[in-house]
Amino acid sequence: MLGDHAMILAAGLGTRMGALSDDTPKPLTMVKNICLLDRLCTHAKAAGIQKLVVNVHHLAAQIEDHLKDDIREGLVEISDERAGLLETGGGVKNALSKLGSDPFFVLNGDALWVDQAESNLLRLKSAWNPEQMDALLLLVPTPEALGYDGVGDFFAVPGGAQPIRFRNEAESAPFMFGGVQILTPEIYKDMPNGAFSNRLIYRKAARAGRLYGLPIIGHWMHVGTKGAIADAEARLVQLGAV
Repeated sequence: MLGDHAMILAAGLGTRMGALSDDTPKPLTMVKNICLLDRLCTHAKAAGIQKLVVNVHHLAAQIEDHLKDDIREGLVEISDERAGLLETGGGVKNALSKLGSDPFFVLNGDALWVDQAESNLLRLKSAWNPEQMDALLLLVPTPEALGYDGVGDFFAVPGGAQPIRFRNEAESAPFMFGGVQILTPEIYKDMPNGAFSNRLIYRKAARAGRLYGLPIIGHWMHVGTKGAIADAEARLVQLGAV
């Protein structure tokens, strides 16, 4: 069973944004007059998410103030990492008590995508199979990922949800991870306390044959630098999207 909780990873320093991140946490970066965090909240609510957990560290008070109404109404709960960044995996593990006992969504705080025809969160939800999966990742075809200059992460079969494998160091991969996923709380058992990357979780799931991916239907943009903001805005205009 998939729960109705999601976590948004919003604690990062956003160093690639340069001076912009000195005054503004990356999730509050404006793209076409809507910040990344609000876009994620809209996606989550449209997919039936009832409770959002948001972790904070860099300029934490700004994010808390931005979400104050939802916090007051009990729709958002803060996972405080002011004492030290825990990275993606450590951040989720630290928030497990707030996320319930069922599998949950985890969304990167800088993920930006436009759905085509149907919600990709609902597609993930429909594809989720707890008998087979510990992690289900939204994948983006590497050549189609606007603003991404890496070599990809995974090999997968296009179409529905399928087992995926990591590329090795000598390979380029046709799919990259889009910063959107469903995870089981059980996968964090025996993981270290403190800071660690979710890539450890993915490799653990892959060794057990329980790491799956679902290719996106839609358009994905990486807003990792100041220049990428303009590129993302231009793509949104091109798509006729808000």
